[in-house]
Parts: sequence; C-alpha cells; structure tokens
Amino acid sequence: MLSFNHIVKSYRTGDVEVQALKSVSATISKGSTVALCGPSGSGKSTLLNICGLLDPHYQGQVELAGELVPNEQKLLTQIRREKIGFIFQRYNLIPVMTAFENIEYPLLMLGLTKAERYQRVASMIDAVGLSAHANKRPDQLSGGQQQRIAIARALVKQPALVIADEPTANLDTKTAHIIINLMRDLGHKVGSTFLIATHDQRMTDRCDRVLTLSDGLLHDDAVTVTNIHSSISEETLCVG
Repeated sequence: MLSFNHIVKSYRTGDVEVQALKSVSATISKGSTVALCGPSGSGKSTLLNICGLLDPHYQGQVELAGELVPNEQKLLTQIRREKIGFIFQRYNLIPVMTAFENIEYPLLMLGLTKAERYQRVASMIDAVGLSAHANKRPDQLSGGQQQRIAIARALVKQPALVIADEPTANLDTKTAHIIINLMRDLGHKVGSTFLIATHDQRMTDRCDRVLTLSDGLLHDDAVTVTNIHSSISEETLCVG
C-alpha cells in the first residue's frame, strides 16, 4: 500500500550538510499498523513528512496505493486531501468547532453533500464512543476524548494512509491502551494503513511491525504481533 525506495534527505546547517535519511526503503502492506521508532534526531519526523507528502524535497521514490507520488505541489495537495489522514500528539483540533464539526471538516474539503457528511460523521463519532459529546468543543473534552475525536477526523474520509506522530505520548496507560485498540480496530474496518512515529512501548508492543531509524538508516525488526486483535467493548470505549 505504501512503499518508499532509496529515500535520501539532506539538510544544510550553515556550512555543514547533515544527511537525515541515507537511502531508506520499505514496503508496508494495506491495513497494517507499523511503528516507526528511533531516538530524537534519527530521522523519524523527516520520514513521516515525506510519506505524508508534506516534504517533496528528497531523492528517491514514494508509492501510495500502487501509484508513484508526483513531485508537483498541486497534485500532492490533492492526494493528501483525498488519501491521507493525520493524527498529532497534541490533537490539533480546531478550538472554536464542536467535536462533530472537527470530524466533519475534512469532508467539507472533499465536496460531499450535507447528508453524506452527516452520515459519515455520525457513524464515526459513534464508533469512537463519543456521540453524547458531539456538540462539545475541545476544551470541554478530556485528553483521551480529544485524541479519539482526532482519530475519527483522520479516518472519516477513509484514507489509504494515516500518519500518526506520538499519538499516545500525553495519555495515561489506561487511555493509551484504549486509543491503541481504537486505532487498530477502526483502521482494519476502513482498510487504512497506519505509520506511527512513537517512543511508547505500549504502542510498539501492539503494532504489526516495527521499523527503527538510527543515524538515518532503517532497520526492519519484522515484528508480527499476536494477541492484539481483541475487539473494543462498548464499556471500554466510554472510558476516558
């Protein structure tokens, strides 16, 4: 579903050229949940930005859903809008919008009718267990609830790829496990692939595969996780 081949990325700091990524390659299958690990400065954010089509300035090739990603800004914007969802460490919800409106926002940019938007958002906010909080603004929600709204927003357009940057870093253990299970279950349901930058062992333990970056080089730990396909009960969804 996602492949990046011989990606090289360099930065220049003053007179010094820093090679952030040194010919990294991997292929990620549809519907899988992949953790991207490594110490600060290892190139995780750089690789996320490239795979999320936010940074077109690199050497190598990226393929998404079987198609080579073009190097043209207008086309990149269109692909991001239609095929990629983003989940952030600090949620990045729009503070003046309700939970329902935050989830709906990506659909407005896709030009869906009001009826189509309502059906999708209502289904997704129910899936994350927050229908009763649909009209609340982000500052009226807990951190775990905000992250569940952020996940719903990322998945409501049924993207091919979801890029997540430290999605459980600010959450307590109980809420983190709810978020991890929720991402996996909803991802499998809509067929989205997750690429998740994380330092959180709770997350890596439940991913299908772990990729580790170190000094710009990529190591595939090829972890296949078992016992992680438990469904989310209604009671669990209503916690946090």
